[in-house]
Amino acid sequence: MQPLENITAMMVFARVVETLSFTEAANSLGLSKSFISKEIAQLEIRLGVKLLERTTRRMAVTEVGRAWYQFCARALQEAQGADAFIRDYHQQPAGNLSIIAPVNYGRRYIVPPLNAFVAQHIHVQVDLDLTDRPVDLQHDRYDLAIVVGQTPPAAAFHLLSPIEWGLFAAPDYPAAQTPVTHPQQLPRHDYLLFRGPAHTLSLPFRQGKQKLNIDVHSRFRINNSEALLSAAIAGAGIAYLPCYITRAAQRQQQLVRLLPDWRMDDYYSYLVVRQPERPRALVAMFCQQLQAALAPADCFSP
Repeated sequence: MQPLENITAMMVFARVVETLSFTEAANSLGLSKSFISKEIAQLEIRLGVKLLERTTRRMAVTEVGRAWYQFCARALQEAQGADAFIRDYHQQPAGNLSIIAPVNYGRRYIVPPLNAFVAQHIHVQVDLDLTDRPVDLQHDRYDLAIVVGQTPPAAAFHLLSPIEWGLFAAPDYPAAQTPVTHPQQLPRHDYLLFRGPAHTLSLPFRQGKQKLNIDVHSRFRINNSEALLSAAIAGAGIAYLPCYITRAAQRQQQLVRLLPDWRMDDYYSYLVVRQPERPRALVAMFCQQLQAALAPADCFSP
């Protein structure tokens, strides 16, 4: 017996039990009474058990039928939920969407797709929490979380984009005026480092098969990359930053990248979806739009 053979019959049987009538079950499912009767008869043959006791006057559910109905009812409920999900997906979405994302990545990469989504769907309300604190999606009850890290989150996720890090300094900073040509020259300089998930005093470098870790001294540590960017532009030291944050400053010649031929840390952004009992079409729709919006764009430096 193949389980797939019984899916339609399970739903038919569930409705027969709920109505105790082939006629009413047929009407509610949009099927003929003869189809219902034949489906139940074939089902009992396949299962090798009696599910219903039928006479000319009444219908009763057997003990094994009542037990098997619990599985059938859940199958029917899931099928109805699946149909409702698709209907909602094709209709004008409505409802609340709650998202949590890191401050700077969220501002640059999550807010623009959200702006387009809200403008496109006038019945949608969005709550966006921009914060760099750790996220517990189930406890915090957000629909979606954007997580940035070097390793994937424990929960189910979609990879959004890579994020390369590098060293940057103002054009008049000594390391820029007399260019650094090798990571081993770095310890003599002062550094602006990020205090938080990416905090480090040992900077990693990769070039081909070479791998180095260079210990550097930081006189100024800040817990916000935009503030680090400002300090670097002001000439306070060499900043270790995500490359995407420095793009505008590089175009305006406010910063230069040091050792661009050496790779450093690679982080990634991940989209984590809370797994509710009933998936929501609104959440699925925005996830698809966000992934499409970020797919052609990378967060690597130009």
